[in-house]
This record gives sequence, structure tokens and C-alpha cells, in this order.
Amino acid sequence: CPHRGVLHDDGVHVGVEVERPTYERGAQGVGIVHFGIGAFHRAHQAWYTDLAMEAGDRDWAIIGVSLRSPAVAEQLNPQDGLYTVSERSAEADMTRLIGAVRAVLVAPRERERVVAAIAAPGTRIVSLTVTEKGYCRGADGNLAPALADADSFYAYLLPALQLRREAGLPGLTLLSCDNLADNGRQLECLVVQYVERHCPELLPWVETECTFPSTMVDRIVPATTADDLSALADRITLDDAGAVMTEPFSQWVIEDRFAGPRPRWEVAGAELVSDVAPYEKAKLRMLNGAHSLLAYCGLARGYAFVHQAIADPELLGLTQQLMLTEAAPTIAAAPQQDLELYARNLIARFANPALNHRLIQIAMDGSQKLPQRWLETLSAQQAQGQQCPAIFIGLQAWVQHLRGENGSVDDPLAEQLIPLAKSPNPLAKLVGVNGLLPSQWRPD
Repeated sequence: CPHRGVLHDDGVHVGVEVERPTYERGAQGVGIVHFGIGAFHRAHQAWYTDLAMEAGDRDWAIIGVSLRSPAVAEQLNPQDGLYTVSERSAEADMTRLIGAVRAVLVAPRERERVVAAIAAPGTRIVSLTVTEKGYCRGADGNLAPALADADSFYAYLLPALQLRREAGLPGLTLLSCDNLADNGRQLECLVVQYVERHCPELLPWVETECTFPSTMVDRIVPATTADDLSALADRITLDDAGAVMTEPFSQWVIEDRFAGPRPRWEVAGAELVSDVAPYEKAKLRMLNGAHSLLAYCGLARGYAFVHQAIADPELLGLTQQLMLTEAAPTIAAAPQQDLELYARNLIARFANPALNHRLIQIAMDGSQKLPQRWLETLSAQQAQGQQCPAIFIGLQAWVQHLRGENGSVDDPLAEQLIPLAKSPNPLAKLVGVNGLLPSQWRPD
């Protein structure tokens, strides 16, 4: 529509049905640098931070960093960092204008600005949603130097930490928000290995001054489509190139172990706990495990979206079996966790017809996701002499996916795994490949 405007200048002309921040954006200092400012971060951590500032917190604006693609910078910078989050359900869409993001830097072409942002006195938190493969781990879980020495977040973090130490500034809270088991400890181990390799004299300062809390994040955020953007623009009377669509549900469980100040994310519903592990295991093994099952099995049946796959009675039964019979018994739940209720709520979330969560999006990077989502459950059950029929069906569907039966394969180990998937008895051959399947697992 030629009469529509573009989102900018604090969104003062955005449609009346959009909830807007009431705090003064220009008066907010930057307190967070975030690596991997994709749709999930914008619908989750930035959303929580926006609501914390809405509740009165100050100086927690976010500098986003894209490690490769300039796409998000090209979307958000012309909009002064503004974008909308729409919570979609069968009843209605609820949209809020998010003011937490100050700017987006493209790391390869703005290296000095990225380092300076992390080293700035006001910065207290560096957070990450770089996906599992962004941590540059080898088959043994340790840092893979050849990967990390390329354009990884470590290459920007290290010089910034050196500058902070030299300036007498405090350390940082380094906050992984990716779907890795024990993500805080994993990040700490990997950062320590990188520092030991490149600047060992900095290591005592990092170990003393910085903290690495573990987190569990949960919000379904499908990829935004052109149709989504068009419908939103018609509704709010402005074009928003950075809009994200999500579900009404959101959960963020954070280990309460910060190096310094933090936003009051709890005003938006975040949970600060002493141990994230029970929540993390339930999310990885039940929610994410079920998502991968629906992705590979659903694609094999010709479905495109999660809500279509979960409406299939046979896939619904497999999903319930995976969550309640196979995964739940392997989780030592916290006192306040009800895993049966959690499973029922997950089924309801999967069935949300307004989300259009694409199965092919979930199917990406299976080699990086399945160890946490399926194989830990499988190993724990086999240690008790039990099998996991639903996971085994999922593994067979994953092999079919690797063979290209659902289209092209997007996986960092594709060159190694595709030939094995096309060979006789493929699951047996996949045992132990790059540590993908545990050596004690029996593919029979």
C-alpha cells in the first residue's frame, strides 16, 4: 500500500491496537550485547528486557550482533531498532512494539564497534543465541580451534575482556540462551579453553570476575513469512521488516548467578532458580524431542506445519509416548514440576493453528540437536534395560530425511551423514560417528 509508513521514530504512528513502551528509549543506556539477534531473541530475551524497562528498570538497552548475515541489521537499523512481537492464537493476535534494541552490528564488517560495545563500562551482560553449532565444539564436546578461530563470537569476546581488565572494569555475566544441556557450564568451559589458547594471562581474571549462568528458554517462534508481514502491515498501518510472530506462552528459567546487576526479568515472568537442570531436561527431552519427532515423521507424511502433524492421531500417540513413557521417567523433576501437566500443555501449544511453525525449520541441524533431544533419553532408558520405540521411529524418519526424501538437507555434518544414511543398515553405521550416537546404544 503506497499510503503505509515505515516503522521508525519510536513508533509514534503505529496502529492504535499495538501496545507501545512508555519509557523514554533515548534515555536508556546500553547494558546488554547480544550475539545472534534472530527471531527467537527478539521474541524472548529482548521481549523480557523491554518489559523490565517498562516496569522501571533503566539502562538495559541491547546492542545486537549478527555474526554473518546482515539481514537483521538491514531490517532493524532503518527502524531505529524497533520491531513488533505478535502473540498469535486461534482467537486473536496481540501485538507489542519492542523498544529494547538500540542497534544491530554486523560483526565481520564492524569488528571494532562490536569489541567496543562489549568493553563499554555500561555493558554488564553478554548473551547468546547462536544455535548449537555456533559454539564451535568438536566431537568430544571441547572447543574445535579451527572453527573457533574463524569468525566466532569468541574472537570478539576475548579482546573486549582484555580491554575491560586493562581499564579496571568489572567482569561480565556471559549468558547462553541456546538449547544446550547445562549451557552455562558448557559456555564457561569453551570460553576458558579459548582464553587458554590465545591469552592465558587473562584466565585468572575471567575465572574470578565473570559468571556463566545456565538457562532454559522456551517460546515457539516460527520463521516470519511474507504473508505474515503483509497481514501485520494491514493491521497496524505500518511496514515492519523485523516483525516476529510467536505464541502467547513464554518461559525463561535462569540460574541466579550474575557477575553484577541485571534487569528485573522476573517482572515479565522469568524464574530465577538455583538449579536449572530439571527444567532444562524436561524442555530438551519432552518439548524439543517431540518437536523433532513431529518434524521428521510429519515431513515424511507430507505435512508442512507442527499443528498439522500433531492433528494426525498416530503422530499424536507417538508424541505422547515419547514425552510420557520414554522421556519423563529419565527426568528428576523439581518439586514444583508436574511433567504430566507439562506434556498436556505442550500438546495444546503444538496444536495452535495460528503459528504455522514449519517442520522443515525444526528438521535443520539434526546432528547438533538429536543428542540432547533423543539420545540422552535413549541411553538412560537402555541403561535400565528399556527401549524407546517412539525415538527409534523418529531415528528411522531422520535417516529418510538425510536421504533427501523431504528435500535438501541442512546439517553441518551432511557430507558425512548422507552417504551413511544411503548405505545398508544406516543406523548401525551412524553409531559413534563424530560422537553423534553414544557407543553403548544398540540400533537393533
